[in-house]
Amino acid sequence: MALPALFGPACATAMLAGAGACLALPALPAWPWLLVVACTGMVLASRERWARLAGVLLFGFAFAGLHAAHALRQQVPAAWVGKAHALDGRIVELPLHEPRRTRFEFVVDADAAQPAALRGKRLRLAWYEDDPRARARLVAGSRWRLPVQLRPPQGLRNPGGNDGEKQAMAARIAATGHVLEPALARRLSPPAGIEAWREAMSARIAATALPSSRFIRALALGDTRSLTEDDWSRLRAAGLTHLIAISGFHVGLVAGFFALLSVACWWACPGLCRHVPRPFAGGFGAIAGAFAYAAMTGFALPTLRTAVMIAALVAARCLRRRQRLVDTLALGCIVLLLLDPLAILGAGFWLSFAGVAWLLWCLPAEQGPRRWAMVHDFAAAQAVATLGLLPLTVTLFGQASFAGPFANLAAVPWWSLVVIPLALLGLLAESLHAGGGAILWHAAAWCFDGLWPLLARIADSPLAMAWLPESRWHALPLALLSVFWLLLPRGVPGKPLAMLLWLPLLCPPRDLPGQGEAELVVIDVGQGLSVLVRTARHSLLYDMGPATPDGFDAGARAVVPALHALGVGSLDAALLSHGDNDHAGGWAAVAREFPIAALLAPAGSPAPGIANCVAGQSWEWDGVRFRMLHPTPGFPYLGNEASCVLRIETARGSALLTGDIGHYVERALLRREGARLRNQVVIVPHHGSAGSSDPGFIDATRAQLAVVSSGAGNRFGHPKPQVVRRWCDAGAEVLDTARSGAVRIWLGRNGLQADERRASRPRLWDAARRRHAAAGLCYAPE
Repeated sequence: MALPALFGPACATAMLAGAGACLALPALPAWPWLLVVACTGMVLASRERWARLAGVLLFGFAFAGLHAAHALRQQVPAAWVGKAHALDGRIVELPLHEPRRTRFEFVVDADAAQPAALRGKRLRLAWYEDDPRARARLVAGSRWRLPVQLRPPQGLRNPGGNDGEKQAMAARIAATGHVLEPALARRLSPPAGIEAWREAMSARIAATALPSSRFIRALALGDTRSLTEDDWSRLRAAGLTHLIAISGFHVGLVAGFFALLSVACWWACPGLCRHVPRPFAGGFGAIAGAFAYAAMTGFALPTLRTAVMIAALVAARCLRRRQRLVDTLALGCIVLLLLDPLAILGAGFWLSFAGVAWLLWCLPAEQGPRRWAMVHDFAAAQAVATLGLLPLTVTLFGQASFAGPFANLAAVPWWSLVVIPLALLGLLAESLHAGGGAILWHAAAWCFDGLWPLLARIADSPLAMAWLPESRWHALPLALLSVFWLLLPRGVPGKPLAMLLWLPLLCPPRDLPGQGEAELVVIDVGQGLSVLVRTARHSLLYDMGPATPDGFDAGARAVVPALHALGVGSLDAALLSHGDNDHAGGWAAVAREFPIAALLAPAGSPAPGIANCVAGQSWEWDGVRFRMLHPTPGFPYLGNEASCVLRIETARGSALLTGDIGHYVERALLRREGARLRNQVVIVPHHGSAGSSDPGFIDATRAQLAVVSSGAGNRFGHPKPQVVRRWCDAGAEVLDTARSGAVRIWLGRNGLQADERRASRPRLWDAARRRHAAAGLCYAPE
């Protein structure tokens, strides 16, 4: 048996499998054990046959685990919450300016003047200030002294939502926080370095005042800060997000230009060939250009992958070894894993390597001359990439772009061969002479504008994109097996049957309640509330979470993705308990995405309502009765106290949704409703504030499960310990979305059941918060 090449495809697959297996664990082994496994793997990798593959797999497992453990140890402990620090450091990446805040990444200086626990670490900060001119001073590459308040990286955990804690660990973010007193911040030095150059070039493209300059900035510099939500929606629907930011193709263009420039220099000065052959000079120029451009983009994964592959090809040529493209791909994979094994936590890693791998496997390496060969090969590549990446796209993003293949047929050649080269040449001209790039950027924008209306029309088609429910773990491997089967050569039998393997991915079970049953999903929206109520054939959304002026919209970031992941296509009713932002702020985002048949809100509420919610209203869906308990007719709008209180009655139990009512309304309900307050499930009023959860009200509910919807580390201190204690003393299990993530509750044939998102889908980067949640909320405050 041939010995597997240490940097060949088999070993690359083994190392990738090992790293992936480690990062899929719910918790990491202790670092000494990981070190032992790494040493064992290196010993086995030097042996023969299958021992080498086993050794590489073990090394990949331990290497990824050690990186993850180090990244988690670098994060600040929870004890740092609320403490102020004065830090010196440099702004890296391009700051994102929003209406009332600017978000940026800040690397603390490594000198002895900084707190020992923060030296050299990367922070994600926000600067809150209404004056945009003051925040405009925050420029990439500048150094500042900032008074900040920090906390460990935290994120929401919902079906279909982004995992902010995973992203923070992969990016080595040690803490998040905000600038305490912007007036006390002081700039230590002006912008310098590559980041400053990117910021300056982006500003000069923006100064052209072209309508599509935001796209030119994205295509030339990877600066997507000015793209609107509508732009991103269209790009996703058209399957073009892979083109709009810096990609490997950009690196290839720059590397090719530097190679030609090097060859031209050697052609002009033949004497240089005595020292370095001209082909080698071209290769070294390509490597220099590729890595310089990758550094300019912050070593983004697609650029680094392409630069590594270019280096591998040049090295093979210099060594006069014939290297297959699959070997180059494997080498690039191994080098990237050695540089940063946590890169596999990003979707870009899988899409990049999977796309290239499918193309290398399916498309012939060499073909004889034939008419329309280039057009045929391009169309074939699009078909293979679309089919091969569809399972990953659905799994990673929960959506499938049916318009993508058609939009890419037009956009890939036009943007890649015309728009992007013009934009990059504009950067070169502008770097050589101020104002020299304007005409090239105008040309790039003119070429972009010629095709964008067609792409926008394709993206706006109702059939352009489909959202798909969250699938089971086995759906992805079955779909990949189907793709492999379908892409086998002609004549292989059973291809129509292979289509059946797509069903678990494209048509996953939705676990809808049966007749007379109900399901509640308390969505993790931070400091706010949103509850999805489903019966067998109907859906109701109670509140939509907050939307703050600084740019956070829980409706768009949490509620809409959760509804898509749960398979909700439309809402039969929506209820805004009252007009406060933490309950009604996300309404606009939800209304844009989902048809809503009926909308209810209390009379006088500033939130829009087609009809008023009034005590006594009731209706029935699929054997489940919905009854409004508050506000009573004529009750004035008093904000929290006017919240719509909804009781859901099933054949198996009942639930009470309380909004933000306080003691006054709770006691009034106790007098007026009596036995109707008895419910197995209660959404704790007003996020567990001290002004709610009256002892008499708690005793009357006799709740088995009380759910608090609050934000982690919120400034109000919700839920209050004394409120939690009251519910616990009454015999209720108390769950908090800040600890548990989204909470899914069933009132069905098996009685009351609950599922906590963090507990049911454990991840090693939230192990500490899971331990905190497992301790329960029924605790004595310290």
